[in-house]
Amino acid sequence: MQLEIVTPEKVILDQDVQSVSVPGIEGEFQILENHAPIISVLTKGHIKLDVNTKLPKAIEDDFQKMNDKLCMEITGGVIEMNNNKVIVLTD
Repeated sequence: MQLEIVTPEKVILDQDVQSVSVPGIEGEFQILENHAPIISVLTKGHIKLDVNTKLPKAIEDDFQKMNDKLCMEITGGVIEMNNNKVIVLTD
């Protein structure tokens, strides 16, 4: 599935991923390929990615390695999943 992470300044990531875990209001949840359409508010926490390929060098500094996932800290935002495309709007 395609994941796009967008901030007011730039598009941080636009890449295929196997899964994405995000901090929801009622706890962390994971989105996999063919997930039902969803829109949800995100809270402070980490976006955790399971990627198919290596990240481009230009954005490697935006992510940390945690166990076998790539993680990015956020202070909040919104996530939308529809037709195997996930868009995360965050600051």
